[in-house]
Amino acid sequence: MRPQTADLRNGSTVTEFILVGFEHSSPSTRALLFTLFLALYSLAMAMNGLIILITWTDPKLNSPMYFFLGHLSFLDICFITTTIPQMLVHLVTKNHTVSFVSCMTQMYLVFLVGVAECILLAFMAYDRYVAICHPLNYAQIMSHKVCIRLVCSSWVFGMVNGILLEYMSFRNPFCKDNHIENFFCEAPIVIALSCGDPEFSMKLIFVDAIVVLLSPMVLIVTSYARILASILRRASSSSGRGKTFSTCASHLTVVVFFYTSAMFSYMNPRSTHGPDKDKPFSLLYTIITPMCNPVIYSFRNKEMKGAMGRALGRVNLAQAESV
Repeated sequence: MRPQTADLRNGSTVTEFILVGFEHSSPSTRALLFTLFLALYSLAMAMNGLIILITWTDPKLNSPMYFFLGHLSFLDICFITTTIPQMLVHLVTKNHTVSFVSCMTQMYLVFLVGVAECILLAFMAYDRYVAICHPLNYAQIMSHKVCIRLVCSSWVFGMVNGILLEYMSFRNPFCKDNHIENFFCEAPIVIALSCGDPEFSMKLIFVDAIVVLLSPMVLIVTSYARILASILRRASSSSGRGKTFSTCASHLTVVVFFYTSAMFSYMNPRSTHGPDKDKPFSLLYTIITPMCNPVIYSFRNKEMKGAMGRALGRVNLAQAESV
């Protein structure tokens, strides 16, 4: 496959890309990585699927926090399914080529879901702020209609922003090396392979990342700063404070994981990047964070544990009746 690079540099137009991924690893290493990532992918799918089932069917979890949490799990499932199955296939096959259209589609879906998740995390922080700082008006401010509008707006913003980023990534022709030094079509790497002036596209991607990543982060930091101030002002018991801090800490942990890896990928100069640095951060926000979200955010929650127990009880009852 490598000889194709010389032809491309002579002026041919790129019609497909080659995802280098882990092709330089030994067969035993690839087999180990396949087993590990398949286990992580299966675990992430199972845990997020369970969160969706519980939050959308258990009447005792009928609150905005769990409504947002169910949609976060759905976004996580979409995110990992966009990238990981393809990587698993490439770990066991020698053909790592993807068509131009497939690369565009994958990049758009990553943009859409990633941006939507950034916005949703900010809305979740605002929800915690209203619940803790304005408990008497919580039901009115965070009504079901408002929650639906907030979730829909995160999806719409992701779709619109994805179109802009997709255009900026593919606005120039591709006539250079078609080898992508990662396991999926990541925008900064693909833009660097384009002809013309990739710097303009990179600058716009950087500006967009500032808006998409830092604006929600400002809302998150502001919300939690006010939450912290409100908690410290109250003369509540230490156990009540501990429960509130635990809920906030869970959400902040998710935010730190997701935002840190995304900022490294889209807000750092390409001169500071390299395959050895890009892949770990790409893995962090494409599979590790979606897998950790249910553990960090849900399974420490007593209400969630109770809902899981009720769900398992219904399953066992259904099995007993079928017998």
